[in-house]
Amino acid sequence: MPPNATPADQPPPSARELRRRERAQWELREAIRSRIIELEALLAAKTMGRELSQAHRVMADQAFASLAEAKDALRHKHGRPAAHIAVAQTQMDVANILLLRLSELHEVEVQLPGIAAFVKEHLPLGDERRTHVDEILLSVRSGTPLDEGQREVLLDASTVAHQVHLKEKLRVRNFAQIVFGVAGVLAVIAGLIAVAGASSPGTVPLCFNPATGIICATASAPLTPQSPGNTQSLDQMYAAVASQWDYPVVELVGLVAAAVAAAASLRRIRGASTPYNVPVALALLKLPTGALTAVLGLLLMRGQFVPGLSALDSSAQIVAWAVIFGYAQQLFTRFVDNQAQLVLNSVGGPTANPGKPPHNPPAPNPD
Repeated sequence: MPPNATPADQPPPSARELRRRERAQWELREAIRSRIIELEALLAAKTMGRELSQAHRVMADQAFASLAEAKDALRHKHGRPAAHIAVAQTQMDVANILLLRLSELHEVEVQLPGIAAFVKEHLPLGDERRTHVDEILLSVRSGTPLDEGQREVLLDASTVAHQVHLKEKLRVRNFAQIVFGVAGVLAVIAGLIAVAGASSPGTVPLCFNPATGIICATASAPLTPQSPGNTQSLDQMYAAVASQWDYPVVELVGLVAAAVAAAASLRRIRGASTPYNVPVALALLKLPTGALTAVLGLLLMRGQFVPGLSALDSSAQIVAWAVIFGYAQQLFTRFVDNQAQLVLNSVGGPTANPGKPPHNPPAPNPD
């Protein structure tokens, strides 16, 4: 489709395409698309009927090209939708900076509060560009007109702030990908353990030996007096009583307990306006972790790692402890939750920490 095609020239999207777009952060796409339309109108108004210098014509053409690239990125149907949104945002930022270069100084003065707010939001306190922007803002408020040198300082600081903002979003994306990857690996491990436990329940049985008999997660048997010729060991008795459903049931109970813990922990995640589903990644991480901690906790109890809790009296007690150990995965994953909130706070915006430390703090004075 040509870059100057109107929406009327496009074929109407099918219902399936609309559902696909909605799943792919439809609201963020439309917000960026509306901003692109606004910038196109502003650029057209500034260049229409005006004699532009060669330098200004080059900047105007590049601004239109960047907006066309942004619209093309939003129309992309393959790959990760969040990546296309980030590319469109980057191209739109370039067009916005070029528009400020084409604007008159008094027009830049009107936008100075917004530029200063964006710079303060994404540049650390120790950054010289942020300090100069604050000085320019105070100077303009005192009545001093903006000059070309100050405009260059503003645009340089704004460009760097946009780059920092993009890096913050990429940091969120990388964190979410890591969490999704770890959750997938843990899910595979939990599945393999469940399959191995079902295919060979007597290898490492989830059984205990109280005074009443052999108690497993889904089966039990009373102790019988051994005959003089019977030399069957305790492990062999465990293997005889263990059921193929022991490991799957324990992991399922741990997974359900972890799901409850995940739902409860989401109240602390404030989130951010990014197209990366960090809360979903955190919730998915807890599910296989709960299944694994349920199994590992019972194995530790079976190995008498916890004195006084080495002989559970019934299958119900084993399942109850599986619930406790499944929920206890929160002790390990809460560190990931805290790191996730720090990463989301670094993106900036209303939910961010108001005072982010400098990226490169000054070295301490040896004196």
